[in-house]
Amino acid sequence: MGKVLWSRKVEEEFFRENLYQLEKLFYPIGTKYYAYYPKSYKGKKQTLQSRNALIGEYTEKFCKRLLDTFAQKHKLFAVNKVVCEDLALTEKSPADLVLCTTPEKYQKPENIKIIFEIKMSIVNNYEYNPETKKIKFVGDYKTHIGNPSLLRSDSMLKAIGKALNIRISCDYAAKIPLIILGNTPIAPSYLEKVDKLKEKGFVQGFWSIYPESSIDLEKTPQEGFLTIKSCEDLYSKLEEMLNMDLQFVSFMLDKNSLGKCIQIASQENHLIDKANKFLQLIKGMRDEKNFNI
Repeated sequence: MGKVLWSRKVEEEFFRENLYQLEKLFYPIGTKYYAYYPKSYKGKKQTLQSRNALIGEYTEKFCKRLLDTFAQKHKLFAVNKVVCEDLALTEKSPADLVLCTTPEKYQKPENIKIIFEIKMSIVNNYEYNPETKKIKFVGDYKTHIGNPSLLRSDSMLKAIGKALNIRISCDYAAKIPLIILGNTPIAPSYLEKVDKLKEKGFVQGFWSIYPESSIDLEKTPQEGFLTIKSCEDLYSKLEEMLNMDLQFVSFMLDKNSLGKCIQIASQENHLIDKANKFLQLIKGMRDEKNFNI
C-alpha cells in the first residue's frame, strides 16, 4: 500500500517541518539544541511542554495517512478527532482516530468500526546545529532523560481510563474494538496489566508501530502489547478485527442467576442464537425491565 511505519526518518521530518518553532522543539545546551537531555547532562534542566501539542497533531495525522488506503479498501474512512457523545467521545475528549463508514467528525455509534487512542512521541534523541542547519541522531530512548510514548505511566493510565470510559458508555460500545497505538515498548510494571486488559476485553491491544524501538519487547504472552513489524502486519490484524463479531461482556451476578441465564440460552439451536439470547437475558437483568427468569 506504499505506507511506512514510524521510524527515525519520520521523526527527522517532524523536526524539519517545525524548525521555524525551534524553541518549542529542542532544549538549548551550549551552542546546540537537543530533543531530550542526554543522560550524561548534569546542568540545569527545564521542562519542554510546548512540543506535546505539535507532536500530538503530527502523530494523529501520521496514523490517519497510514490507514487511509486500508480504510478505502474496506469502504471506510479514517477520521481524526471524532466526536460521538453516546460513546463518551466529546469535543474536549474526542477519539484520536476512528475507522468509520462516513467521513464526518460527528459520528453515530453504529458507524464506528474501530477506535484508536494514539500515545506516540518523539522516541529518539536528536541534535540540531543552528550553524549547519543539520539534525543528527544521537541516541535511542535509553540514552536520554525522558520516557516517551507508552513508557510513560501517565500516558498508559490516560489511555486505559479513556478506553474504560468508552467501553461502559452505551450498549453499542461493547461491539467496537479499541486499540492503543504507540511507538515504544511498555514499562515492566505494565506487562501483566496489558494482558489482563486484553483478556477482559477493555482494549484489544497496545500496539507499537515502531518496530526498531521495541526489539527488547516484541510482545507480552497474551499479546496485550504487540510490536507491529510491517504495514502488511498492521493491515492484516485490522482486517481480522473487522471480520470478527466482537462483544464485550462485563457483569457481576450471583451464580444462581447466571446459571439460569445459561440454561435458558442453551435451548437455542445455533451458537450465535445462544450468544444473543444470553446477552439479551443479561441486559434484561441489568436493566430490570420486563425480565423474569
